[in-house]
Amino acid sequence: MPQPKKHASPAARQAAFRARHEQARLLALAAKGLPSLPQVASMPGWPRWNATFRMAHDLIDSAVNEMQDYYDERSEAWQESERGEEHQERVASAEAVLEALGELIA
Repeated sequence: MPQPKKHASPAARQAAFRARHEQARLLALAAKGLPSLPQVASMPGWPRWNATFRMAHDLIDSAVNEMQDYYDERSEAWQESERGEEHQERVASAEAVLEALGELIA
């Protein structure tokens, strides 16, 4: 036995799909704590982008702190070894990224 039709036409089915898809996208943005983009395409979404930059800054900042704690917990011999120096170079690179993100945040 065939199932009854939920939509009167293919256009109505497509409209219902688009509405569900848009609702799911808005829920995903809300779950991330980001404001929605402006409706006018020519307006920049600076509040949204700044929120993203702040989240990235916080994430990288916590990673840099963890990396530095890891370095501090190692022995002095390890810190002076090649691996310790490579680790510090990576920490310095991450700090440079952190500084660049800090300049983007308005």
